[in-house]
Amino acid sequence: LLAVRAQLPCQLGGLESSVMFVDGGNTFRLYKVSHIAQLHELDPSEVLQRIFISRAFTAHQMTSMILDKLGEVTLKYDAKLVIVSDIAGLYLDKDVQAEESREVFSQVGAYLSRFAEENGLIVIATYLPHYCSRLNAFLHAVACARANVVMSVTKSPHRFDQQLVLEKHHLFKLGRVDFPSGDLTLDHFT
Repeated sequence: LLAVRAQLPCQLGGLESSVMFVDGGNTFRLYKVSHIAQLHELDPSEVLQRIFISRAFTAHQMTSMILDKLGEVTLKYDAKLVIVSDIAGLYLDKDVQAEESREVFSQVGAYLSRFAEENGLIVIATYLPHYCSRLNAFLHAVACARANVVMSVTKSPHRFDQQLVLEKHHLFKLGRVDFPSGDLTLDHFT
């Protein structure tokens, strides 16, 4: 949704921008993006041509994509939005030493934070649920500490299935709100 909406004109709440999608969790769904583009009355093939995807399959590839290539590619394609999908997943791989994961993930987090600020870009990193471990807790804490805004989706104790929780923000009051049914539009929800 964000990769499509970023391409909308500014008057419609978009960024009029290409999008960089660093896919660490193999989460990019071509048909879903095409469907969302059609819902926004955009040409799906044009929308997809403005989303530049880099898939990482190892922590080393993820690190290289972010630290070595991200600056060059966002400049080349004039992207104002960078989405990093499942930022921690590859660093939790059992084939990567825990100490190396901690050190490199900390560098990646610091870089993304600095990169967004220095270049006036929006960087959205998703942190998907992973098994409980000390390493996972550490990486989650680093990701949250480096972020300007932290939001999560949790199970709701009330009648709705899920809640959106604003955990960290420099302007807005922190809190939670229930998600109504999945049929509700984002505009109506807002």
